[in-house]
Amino acid sequence: MKILTIIGARPQFVKSATISRAILETEGVEEVIVHTGQHFDVNMSEIFFKEMDIPVPRYNLDIHSLGHGGMTGRMLEAIEKIILEEKPEVVLVYGDTNSTLAGALAARKLHVKVGHVEAGLRSFNMQMPEEVNRILTDRISDFLYCPTENAVQNLRIEGFDNFGSEVIMAGDVMYDAALYYARFSGERSGLDPTLLQGDYILCTLHRAENTDDPIRLKAFAEALNQIHKQERVILPLHPRTRHKIKSFDIDLQVEVIDPVGYFSMIELLKNCQLVMTDSGGLQKEAYFFGKNCVTLRDQTEWVELVEKGYNILAKADTDEVLMKYEEMRFRKNDFSQPLYGDGKSAEKIVEHLRQRIG
Repeated sequence: MKILTIIGARPQFVKSATISRAILETEGVEEVIVHTGQHFDVNMSEIFFKEMDIPVPRYNLDIHSLGHGGMTGRMLEAIEKIILEEKPEVVLVYGDTNSTLAGALAARKLHVKVGHVEAGLRSFNMQMPEEVNRILTDRISDFLYCPTENAVQNLRIEGFDNFGSEVIMAGDVMYDAALYYARFSGERSGLDPTLLQGDYILCTLHRAENTDDPIRLKAFAEALNQIHKQERVILPLHPRTRHKIKSFDIDLQVEVIDPVGYFSMIELLKNCQLVMTDSGGLQKEAYFFGKNCVTLRDQTEWVELVEKGYNILAKADTDEVLMKYEEMRFRKNDFSQPLYGDGKSAEKIVEHLRQRIG
């Protein structure tokens, strides 16, 4: 069996790494990795392959810095050619990016099976490009690998039992990765140890819904500036966000560092007091490492974290962000609940594919 894996963004590299390890341990399965280039900064892309021992992609499409239509269209065209050349039995796509949708569309139109890892998530906000991507990808996928029971129920409610696809509660491969890589993240991170000393809040801010809107971005920046006066805020800054802050003439007075690799992010997570983020993946990783989280968004696809009190949403209002920060700063939570599986999700997915396809 040949699997074509499509990746393009940071969380997808992490998910792909766990699946790749499982594939390497399974006889008769070959993996061909396609890197679309959606995240092109070296610290946001190439470093992950080196850090995480992911096999070098056979194809690197170098498609980035375009609008949604241009990016998705060029990816679709390129991936279609690769599928025709490689003739895989299944195409695996991850998450909710333009790379995800392009890979699923290309495979479906060529009558190749599609497996969607992290299926069934919903933020119920159709203004988010990620929500559109994940809904469309789910609808044309053959195998829907859900990370949570909530995701399974979303698909049931939407009628997926009648669509000829298979819904599988696989658990979250990001949890697999967190357990595996946390064992040696300290020796591989390369972070200056002094950065981790003392109390600090770990923050990321990169989603287009926040960074493209000067009012939203300014509201979050003002809140973070005020918090930083009380407690250090460390912000690994995405290049795109850095550009927007400069173009909107926003005064950001927190501890800004360059984007970091996965192991460095784990070390920052291990040692922080609280996470504040608009990242989907980092919300979960905060939970994996026993940290409360303030999500700088109006909705989240990880609703179970909010329902159980590990996470709280903060809209783009400076006073609300400050209030939610104070609420979560010292909240005591029990992080022992197994919300995302048993850490063996990748093996379950690969075994399921082997049984279904051969």
